[in-house]
Amino acid sequence: MFKKIKSYMMPLAMITGGLFYQYTSLLSFITPYLIALMLFITYCGISLRDIRFSRLHFFLLLIQILGSVGVYLLLAPIHIILAQGAMICILAPTATAAPVITGMLGGNTGSLTTYSLLSNITVAVLAPIIFAAFGNINADSFVESMLIVSEKVFILLLLPFICALLLSRLLPRVHETIKKNRGLSFYLWSLALVIITGKTVFFILNQENPNLLVQVALGIGAFVICVIQFLVGRKLGSKYDDTIAGGQGLGQKNTILAIWMAQTYLNPISSIGPGAYVLWQNLVNSYQVWRKRKDL
Repeated sequence: MFKKIKSYMMPLAMITGGLFYQYTSLLSFITPYLIALMLFITYCGISLRDIRFSRLHFFLLLIQILGSVGVYLLLAPIHIILAQGAMICILAPTATAAPVITGMLGGNTGSLTTYSLLSNITVAVLAPIIFAAFGNINADSFVESMLIVSEKVFILLLLPFICALLLSRLLPRVHETIKKNRGLSFYLWSLALVIITGKTVFFILNQENPNLLVQVALGIGAFVICVIQFLVGRKLGSKYDDTIAGGQGLGQKNTILAIWMAQTYLNPISSIGPGAYVLWQNLVNSYQVWRKRKDL
């Protein structure tokens, strides 16, 4: 029963956020706090003793970073917003829920957990450089742009990890309690999705000169990128006997974070890309789980 309710939460959250966007968009200021809290709860469930880095993780990171910059440079001459939307769909770190899907598919959850952590840390370090170079930031210099982005992104992605480590050392009982109640992050994710969808709809409906073609292209582009990332991740993972973790690591993204970063540091309309990615990656995951159950 609980699993059925969870399966309906994603579309319900997006519909709610879209219908009541005039109200839900006003809550966008709490989005970074929700993201940080979700990451904190997730990190409380990670044991450093289980962290094992591999060559696969290195190649996945290489694709994530170089791929995001490459697709931006490729699409920027065509349309800057399309380039930004595609870039953020690749740059976004692995979703915190990815290990759960990996486990359901019979994959290596330890490997995926390691990559998820590594992916978030890498984005925290490199996102300020990438957004300063390609983003829409009101600053007088490249360095100032980097500092503006670092102020939020670095704290947002790394502070939860540091706090989780400190809590495990100083208050192990509290840490264990949070670890046992990791399901709370799902409800935080649902609330964040309601707010972030409302903010996206607000941007779409309040454009001065709306370009429907670009918006459709962002949605289609997100689909193409989503499928390619899952396929490339699986192909690369198969070379290291880690097919499922490779696919989920590269394909399943922290879309809430991606949408927030797009709305904060890029043209807000580019957030349609990661917004559509939410739907596409959930369709891919649903298909994979269905195939897995069918084969059992």
